[in-house]
Amino acid sequence: QVQLVESGGGLVQAGGSLRLSCAASGRTFSTNGMGWFRQGPGKEREFVARVSPNGAETSYADSVKGRFTISRDNAKNTVYLQMNSLKPEDTAVYYCFMDRDSRRYWGRGTQVTVSS
Repeated sequence: QVQLVESGGGLVQAGGSLRLSCAASGRTFSTNGMGWFRQGPGKEREFVARVSPNGAETSYADSVKGRFTISRDNAKNTVYLQMNSLKPEDTAVYYCFMDRDSRRYWGRGTQVTVSS
């Protein structure tokens, strides 16, 4: 059984920073790709970033490149999303995911609100 719990969301002013964390329970964390999606108000869920199992490869949505950084600590079973230079359009619920055995698992999400 995989459980993903996000934390670190909150309210921040435009230009500010937040770091999201996603703690995973269950086995074989270090062999699974993980990442983040987000869903803004009235919008569809969209891809944000992904990191490979060993952390060596990352990919980002164009809208966050250069501002967001994804990383992971396999010893802590945790993946992070460092978000800098935040914009009001980054306001969304951020969801962590894990790819395992041809299935994608999701956390419940954490709210990020960026005020202008």
